[in-house]
Amino acid sequence: MPSRLLAFLCVLVAALALAGTAGARDIPGQYIVVVKSGFSGSAVAADHARWGNVEVIAKYRHALNGYSARLSQAALAKVRADERVLLVSQDREVHATAQTLPTGVDRIEGDLSSTLSGNGSGSVNVAVAVIDTGIDLEHPDLNVVGGKNCSTGRSFKDGNGHGTHVAGTIGAKDDGNGVVGIAPGVPLYAVRVLNNAGSGSWSSVICGIDWVTGNAAAKGIKVANMSLGGSGSDSSCSGAALHQAICNSVNNARVTYVVAAGNSSTNLKDFVPAAYNEVLAVTAAADFNGRPGGVAPATCRSDVDETAADFSNFTTIGSSDVGHTIAAPGVCILSTWKGGGYNTISGTSMASPHVAGTAALCIAGSCAGMSPSQVMSRLRSDAASRPAGYGFSGDPNSPSGTRYYGYLAYAGGY
Repeated sequence: MPSRLLAFLCVLVAALALAGTAGARDIPGQYIVVVKSGFSGSAVAADHARWGNVEVIAKYRHALNGYSARLSQAALAKVRADERVLLVSQDREVHATAQTLPTGVDRIEGDLSSTLSGNGSGSVNVAVAVIDTGIDLEHPDLNVVGGKNCSTGRSFKDGNGHGTHVAGTIGAKDDGNGVVGIAPGVPLYAVRVLNNAGSGSWSSVICGIDWVTGNAAAKGIKVANMSLGGSGSDSSCSGAALHQAICNSVNNARVTYVVAAGNSSTNLKDFVPAAYNEVLAVTAAADFNGRPGGVAPATCRSDVDETAADFSNFTTIGSSDVGHTIAAPGVCILSTWKGGGYNTISGTSMASPHVAGTAALCIAGSCAGMSPSQVMSRLRSDAASRPAGYGFSGDPNSPSGTRYYGYLAYAGGY
């Protein structure tokens, strides 16, 4: 995809801008075409390409029946009039939800998990797809077993750092070096949908979901982390193209999707995919010493220990989004970075992989055979069953007005 179409930059420098604070913009002339059941999306794309003024970008076969393309206004009208077309969605910018420059594994008691082995690999026999900027393929602390490039560049290697950071929180090896993840040594698939600037489009994200859906059974992918998002709202599974793709992946490939809630300190109902009921939306809490109590001094940010992160999106008490929201540490998280290194950054992007790793632990153990909705319910109920002192100020035991951030995830029981 030409770089001129990936205009929204997420600049990862010493003072990162809050991802999700500005509304994601439409990509002019670029659309996602969903084809009706009973017709071949690839065949319809080929027919439309022959019309002229239809430049097909990618074809989807697994999570979605359709394609993405650049269309002139005349071609757009003609495509919409085709009786084989179910809907046409405007393509929009999407970006990584990193915020600024890790105690997190300790805080949700990942160190009590039965998977820590000391030999680097752990015992997690399910794979996790990291739908992000890619992963550092040579990082010695990560077990990267394959991937897919749906973005710019020639491979699924991470040129940004964000995806590698997410991957480390999920599954950095327990080998005595660097850091350790929630599910140490878990097989990781690098699904690159964002470029080196942390930018992409919904069509590239759907390409990644499509690849995960088509390969989940053969490659043992049970969990997908999406620390990304953009403006939007909830819909039915037959609504927006992105929502259709996720629903089909959840229902047909039985992949559990864990996503960042967003960093705009606003209601996540306006941020997708976090607003979708079929995903587990993860808010961020501040923790600076890996322990409850709220007495640790701040480190890389001025958040208050054991409170909801000041940037984190949330839902509201009584909202339907309460049923798929959970919290995890997301402030000053140390994890792996591109170039074989390590870095400390913050955001709901950093909270989400804590829960993705926990989902992998659960599916490898007591959640084996469960559907994604059952896995989500189990993680939320296990978090809710912890003593009140386990949580943070702003969780359901000590709510902040009508804001709902969810209970703090618990990884120690799997």
